[in-house]
Amino acid sequence: MSVPSTTLIIWGVAALATCGVILRPWRVPEYVWAVAGALLLTLCGLMPWPSALHAVAEGGDVYLFLIGMMLLAEVARQEGLFDWLARYAVVHARGSGQRLFDLVFLVGTLVTVFLSNDATAVVLTPAVYAACRAAKAEPLPYLFICAFIANAASFVLPISNPANLVVFGSQMPPLLEWLRQFALPSVVAILLTYLALRLSQRRQIRRPLAPSIDPQPLSRGAQLCAAGIVLTGASLLLASALDKPLGLPTFCAGVATTALIHLSGRRSPVPVLRQVAWGVLPLVAGLFVLVEAVAQTGVIRELAHALAALAEASPTQATWAAGIGVAVASNLMNNLPTGLIAGSMGQLADLPQSTTAALLIGVDLGPNLSITGSLATLLWLVAIRREGEQVGAWQFLRLGLVVTPAALLGALLALSI
Repeated sequence: MSVPSTTLIIWGVAALATCGVILRPWRVPEYVWAVAGALLLTLCGLMPWPSALHAVAEGGDVYLFLIGMMLLAEVARQEGLFDWLARYAVVHARGSGQRLFDLVFLVGTLVTVFLSNDATAVVLTPAVYAACRAAKAEPLPYLFICAFIANAASFVLPISNPANLVVFGSQMPPLLEWLRQFALPSVVAILLTYLALRLSQRRQIRRPLAPSIDPQPLSRGAQLCAAGIVLTGASLLLASALDKPLGLPTFCAGVATTALIHLSGRRSPVPVLRQVAWGVLPLVAGLFVLVEAVAQTGVIRELAHALAALAEASPTQATWAAGIGVAVASNLMNNLPTGLIAGSMGQLADLPQSTTAALLIGVDLGPNLSITGSLATLLWLVAIRREGEQVGAWQFLRLGLVVTPAALLGALLALSI
């Protein structure tokens, strides 16, 4: 059966925009490629403007979540909270790079589980860089922890990744059922990620750290910011328990914390607003439009019915095909649009619970191959670039090939037990 030319053009534009986001030719920011692809589809009449605007509006909760997290991260950086945490970590590492590695991995896991993977990328990454600077250590081995654990631990709880809410939607299982299904796969993914990172970075982390770090008092602004982050985590847990969107409470927490700190110090918040990576928002909006355009070609409906037919014939094969297929797709086109597609597939076809769970694991864990595979990794990339660190697509891919396959396959195997 021949494919309509309009469908081929839409797929071609989406593919080119995705390649631009991943490869970043001529160092043009990622959001430019996503927005350019979305505008091209609408200006050429391949996607109606109302549909494009509706797709942008669907990301409202994600935009609010990101704004809140980015405000918290920037305020924490400017108030010195990250520097204080860095010194605390280095002191407890007691001159051992391996001990610092373990400490960063543990904290990264906890932040991901209770504050989301985006929080790990946005909030923890600057603190880890500051710790490495204070300890006079090569930062990349420790910064890589933030990128990989942000995805490996992102399905421990529903709030650990906003994509979890996208994939399950209104069919989100109760917390106890969630833990029964995902606890073992999460533990396997976290442990295998730790082992792969620890072995691959063993040479760098064997180097001794700075012998002593002068303690510094925690400023009032930093204390208020820390309280704001803790309250944000509590509000996210509550919102998840009540089956409410996470964007608004995160946004309110970020704005309130920023306002309180600057009002108490009688300072302008403009320096904070100037340093926030606002380009992430049009990137997400452009990706939403590209996914909507692809969805209108009917390809998602066909994929959903094909997966449902496979699940009826062999649930085990469907589980593995769903997890691996979505993992590969997440690296090719980012896990945010892939999560939207996976969620749509769950609504269009009656899939077994294990197959839907495999889709989620593929969306959450699979993107660890590509530097632009997940929104959390993109936020991590923005954070390390601000500190002067550069990680290319091929450099990340080489490490991702060491870390990701075993963790993904192990998690899918644990899911089937």
